[in-house]
Amino acid sequence: MSSLTLDAAEEITGAVLQRARSLGKAVSVAVVDAGGFPVSVRRSDGARPLTPDIARAKAYTAAVMQRPGTMLKKWQESQPVFFSQLSQLPGAAMPIMAAEGSVTIKKDGEIIGGLGVAGGTADEDQQVADEVLEALGYELEFPAWGVPGAQKGKE
Repeated sequence: MSSLTLDAAEEITGAVLQRARSLGKAVSVAVVDAGGFPVSVRRSDGARPLTPDIARAKAYTAAVMQRPGTMLKKWQESQPVFFSQLSQLPGAAMPIMAAEGSVTIKKDGEIIGGLGVAGGTADEDQQVADEVLEALGYELEFPAWGVPGAQKGKE
């Protein structure tokens, strides 16, 4: 069983901040473990004050829902009342946010955490998260729920 180490979380965090800076973006980044507990949260110089909380909620969502935010958007759109109530459950530590920049961290077929990026546009947050995780050797493909073998983008 794999786990997300502090060193791995810091590597992801540093790479996200560096990639965002190369795009001219001031962002916040959060990395949580598989249970949604924070391992690393950083806010770059110039990032808006609320972005660390948004990044944490995105990371939390990706970890506890075990799917990237982009995969959760259709579910949220089709069942908004149910989806909004998830954040109200007694065990929910953060709001559930189906949004770009919310990416599940998966290694060797196992979900080990979540990554949240906030501060750019939705597309920029997603681009930075995907590029960094791919460059560091993490998996970005997730089967669709209830569709054996269906992959991201083919649901």
